[in-house]
Amino acid sequence: MHIAILTFEGYNELDSLIALGVLNRIRTDGWRVTLATPNPRVTSMNGVVVEQMSTLEEACAADAVIVGSGIATREVTEDPTIMNVLRGLDPSRQLIAAQCSGALVLARLGLLDGIPACTDLTTKPWVVAAGIEVLNQPFHARGNIATAGGCLASPYLAAWIIARLAGNEAAEAALHYVAPVGEKEEYVERARRTLAPYLPAPAPTLV
Repeated sequence: MHIAILTFEGYNELDSLIALGVLNRIRTDGWRVTLATPNPRVTSMNGVVVEQMSTLEEACAADAVIVGSGIATREVTEDPTIMNVLRGLDPSRQLIAAQCSGALVLARLGLLDGIPACTDLTTKPWVVAAGIEVLNQPFHARGNIATAGGCLASPYLAAWIIARLAGNEAAEAALHYVAPVGEKEEYVERARRTLAPYLPAPAPTLV
C-alpha cells in the first residue's frame, strides 16, 4: 500500500510532515508513505530541505495521494510539466486528498467539479475563482476525494486515508498516539465527529 504526499518547492512543513508522521503510525507489511517531489530535493517555505522519496509519476500510481500545500502552489498549477504528470491522478482507482492550497491543484485538474472543498483562508479566493464552493470547515470528502483547510487539519486527511485503507480503529489509534497527553480521548473524539460523516458506515453485526 503506497501513500504519496506531493511535496513541491516552497512546501509547508506542517502539511507534508505531520501527515507523513501520522500515516507512518501504521506498521504493517507493505505500508509505505513517501514524499513525492518533482525534483531530487525541495526546500520548504522555511528552508527545510527534503530529498525525493518517490516521483510524481509514482504518486500517480499510488493507492492514495495527498496534495501538499505551500507558498508556490499557484506556480505549480501554471507549470505544464508538473500538471501534465498530475493528470494521471484518478479517483476511480485511488484516494486523492488535498491539504490547504492543494485544493487549487485539484480544482485546476478538474477533480473538484461539482464537489465543494476546504482550503486555507489565503487560498480561498483562488479556489473560488476556479469555480469551486469553499466550505467553512476543516474537512470534507466525497467518494474518493477529500480536502482539508488549515495546517493543523492535516491529521484529518491522514486519518481519513488510514480509515479507508486500514479501518477506523487503526485511524483512531494513530491519532491517539500523536495527540497531546491529557487530551488524547478528547482529541480522538473530535476527529471521530469530524470524519464520521465522510466514512463508510460500519458493517452491521450478524447475530
